[in-house]
This record gives sequence, structure tokens and C-alpha cells, in this order.
Amino acid sequence: MAKANTAIVILNLTVLMLALLLIASDGRMLISTGALDKLAEDTTPICNSIYGVRLDDTCFAISQQFHLTPEAFSSINPNLNCDKMFVGQWLCASGIA
Repeated sequence: MAKANTAIVILNLTVLMLALLLIASDGRMLISTGALDKLAEDTTPICNSIYGVRLDDTCFAISQQFHLTPEAFSSINPNLNCDKMFVGQWLCASGIA
């Protein structure tokens, strides 16, 4: 019985070590190829001006006010939930996605 438990423990430790090695090597590969930098560059919008939400504002009305298509407005405000905007919330009114 003790030999069986020891074998299971050794097997579990071996699997854990292999998993950690795979995770570490994958992370080093992303860092060494610059893939993480490229990913951050591609997904971070640049905001040139901001707007504070007012009572009864909607995403559509704000995008029209700043002459933006709904797609452009969404791209410079990627985490915005238009159904849960609140008065005083800061939004990006112009920028680059």
C-alpha cells in the first residue's frame, strides 16, 4: 500500500513539473519574440480627448456629437457597456484604436 501511494505522489509531482516547464517555456517564447509587446500595441487605444457622461446620454448620441461612427466610438471605448453608463463616467471622445 505504501509503495502504491509513493508511486502516485511521484507521478503527480512529475506531471506538475512538466506542466510548470511548459508554462515557463511558452512565456519565454512570447517575451523573446516580442509577441507580448505587439499584442499590447495592437489592443490599446489612444485617447486624444475625453467626455463626461451627462444625464440621458446614450452611446449613439455621444458618437454623433463627436462625429464618430458607432464602430469607431466602440473601438476607442473597448470596455464600455452602453447599457450601464452613469453620469460623470469618462469616455474617450476622439482617439486612435
